[in-house]
Amino acid sequence: MKFLGIDYGTKRIGVAVSDENGTLAFPKEIILNDINIFKNFREIIEKENIGELVIGESVDFSGKLNALSARIEVFILELKERFKLPVHKQKEFLTSVEARKSKDGKRDLSPSQVHSKVKQIKSGRIDASAAALILQRYLDKRNRLSLLK
Repeated sequence: MKFLGIDYGTKRIGVAVSDENGTLAFPKEIILNDINIFKNFREIIEKENIGELVIGESVDFSGKLNALSARIEVFILELKERFKLPVHKQKEFLTSVEARKSKDGKRDLSPSQVHSKVKQIKSGRIDASAAALILQRYLDKRNRLSLLK
């Protein structure tokens, strides 16, 4: 069964997809958070044969739910209503920062690397990578628990 990972944002939503075995997560694309959002999700869910959804649960530095959390909860309700699929929450903390760092690999960037970095952020590739991190954390936790049973 395949899983769909979601990094919810007010402007863009990063999306990742797992392999068929639910072992590895791969960045898929970015969906604009606009009027076509659920149409776009339906296309991905059907095309990729998605069985379950995993969405990042937004928390602050102390681990408490933050201002974005209420919007995510409303979004989760809408996903459940429209797609009738299980939706799991995975705490996300600085996944976008981690995704940016994994793209760089080092701190000192040349001017062309900085330009490329700005283009990546603007195009939203970071959001899809963050979704993959959220999904991978969930899959790792799920697979560890199944090994313990």
